[in-house]
Amino acid sequence: MNRMKKLFCVLMVAALGVLSFKANAYTERNMLQKVADEATLKNVLVMNQKWVPYPAYTDRAAWDSLMGPNKQRLIQAGEKLLNYKWQLIPATAYIEYERSGNRKIMENPFNDNRNALNALMLAELAEGKGRFIDQLLDGVFMSCEMNSWVLSAHLPRQSSKRSLPDFREQIIDLGSGNYGALLSWIHYFFRPSFDKINPVVSLQLRKCIKERILDSYMNDDSMWWMAFHWKPGEIINNWNPWCNSNSILCFFLMENDKDRLAKAVYRSMQSVDKFINFVKSDGACEEGTSYWGHAAGKLYDYLQILFEGTGGKISLFDEPMIRRMGEYMSRSYVGNGWVVNFADASAQGGGDPLLIYRYGKAVNSQEMMQFAAYLLNGRKPYASMGSDAFRSLQSLLCCNELAKMTPKHDMPDVTWYPETEFCYMKNKKGMFVAAKGGFNNESHNHNDAGTFSLYLNTIPVIIDAGVGTYTKQTFSKDRYKIWTMQSNYHNLPMINGVPQKFGQEYKATNTACNEKKRTFSADIATAYPEEAKVKSWVRSYTLGDNKLSIQDVFALKEAVAPNQINFLSWGKITFPSAGKIRIEVKGQKVEISYPAQFKPELETIKLDDVRLSKVWGPEIYRITLKTDEKKVSGKYNFVVQPVK
Repeated sequence: MNRMKKLFCVLMVAALGVLSFKANAYTERNMLQKVADEATLKNVLVMNQKWVPYPAYTDRAAWDSLMGPNKQRLIQAGEKLLNYKWQLIPATAYIEYERSGNRKIMENPFNDNRNALNALMLAELAEGKGRFIDQLLDGVFMSCEMNSWVLSAHLPRQSSKRSLPDFREQIIDLGSGNYGALLSWIHYFFRPSFDKINPVVSLQLRKCIKERILDSYMNDDSMWWMAFHWKPGEIINNWNPWCNSNSILCFFLMENDKDRLAKAVYRSMQSVDKFINFVKSDGACEEGTSYWGHAAGKLYDYLQILFEGTGGKISLFDEPMIRRMGEYMSRSYVGNGWVVNFADASAQGGGDPLLIYRYGKAVNSQEMMQFAAYLLNGRKPYASMGSDAFRSLQSLLCCNELAKMTPKHDMPDVTWYPETEFCYMKNKKGMFVAAKGGFNNESHNHNDAGTFSLYLNTIPVIIDAGVGTYTKQTFSKDRYKIWTMQSNYHNLPMINGVPQKFGQEYKATNTACNEKKRTFSADIATAYPEEAKVKSWVRSYTLGDNKLSIQDVFALKEAVAPNQINFLSWGKITFPSAGKIRIEVKGQKVEISYPAQFKPELETIKLDDVRLSKVWGPEIYRITLKTDEKKVSGKYNFVVQPVK
């Protein structure tokens, strides 16, 4: 009997492990630590910045060769900033985040300053005559005078929980890491030039980077993104590779003691392993395509820096998972600037061609390299700007190669991510369907298990609205009061009048994809709370040669309110006859056929948020199919077809 009990317990533990796999998906891969321990790492470190793949500032012939057609463009960008007024950020700009939730009041001048520093650095590297040095000096001096390089929205992670920088505590966030890395590059290239003017500036800069990045990184295990204290159910997201890549750059550029550098780099390997352990091995980015560049893209940056700093001795570029993470972006691109936009992603994007090319080259993905050329759409590749100095410099290395690459974007009819539960299907009539299972505590989550988007000839027809401008509410306990986050504003049912709920336990189950039949299905009952009184609700999408069939098969514990089915769209919507809905968007027309017991209603959603309106225009529409009947079981069939 005891033996049977033990066996039962083992089986239960195993079962629970399977049930929780999707939600946490944490697998102890520890890829980086398997490549090298700290002692091995120490022996392969390339010291004293000998790893840097760019010429010395004074090597003008090498810079002229590297810059090529970028030279004049970068000089001209710098010239526009010769009279730039460095912006001081007042206390009230930081405090505004607490008062109104507005992040932009602090972030706009902060970003302007960072962008100016990067542009001036590139201009001086391009020209090499010292014309931009004084302006750079002023920017560095001003930056050092700041109490912190952390964004106001992230400063509540200080012990004070306030949005004003506390001089008693330094933390690392996306803003400070990026700023520290940028200033480390400026120190590396221009310290001799600064020292000729006054060596105090370089000394102060080194002190600031040490205190704000190097010391903070080594002495604080509590920063959540490092994931050293990760527990099941917690999220490890793009912050991890983003902050780690910036921090490791600071160490490689500023730390010349081999013992200290080895400890720092190995610490970063342990932290980044946590991210790689957390993400699904199928390679999909659950945070959405807008975050691919910050998640997989920043992981690539980190791995490239590690590769360079160890003379190529520590590398994960041969790992199939790392390649799949890169190719997710090409698979999620629909065409003409439109992308699959689950989670907090915009429907418009495609990614940085230069980043995609470099990533593809590193992992030997012809798909990514050709896709990068395809994104250029005949344009010449130029060095990237913005505030990310590493990406700007790296882009200089591959412009000529990318210009010669054959453009191509030819995806398979079905792409299935079985762990993340994303499914993409297309047919020869120009229909593209993106559907998902998942669970309602993904990074940048929307309550949308079971939703879909439909594109016709690359144009989104049945849509995911995306996400509005980030405010304090976006990442607070009130996140799901925002309509874009709610399941009733996705292409999903309200069951017994109840929408999906946020939480680890609210998820799709029994997800499946039949690639031959181009069918995706999921039971979304467990994405709804108890008050929905649902036993099962299996939604399936089947993409035929000329139509999309959507089927809902359900069983309820009790029918207390009529069900309703929602679809989001934009463009022109008409109701030509009973059981028919016509949608016309940018010359693309589809017709939705629906069961006779439903009556359609149309809700206009005004888009007063520029982040949404710049994609969709001034308004979008929610089509709601309502029925008076209350049934404990049944089947609904919907068909979407292109029409002339």
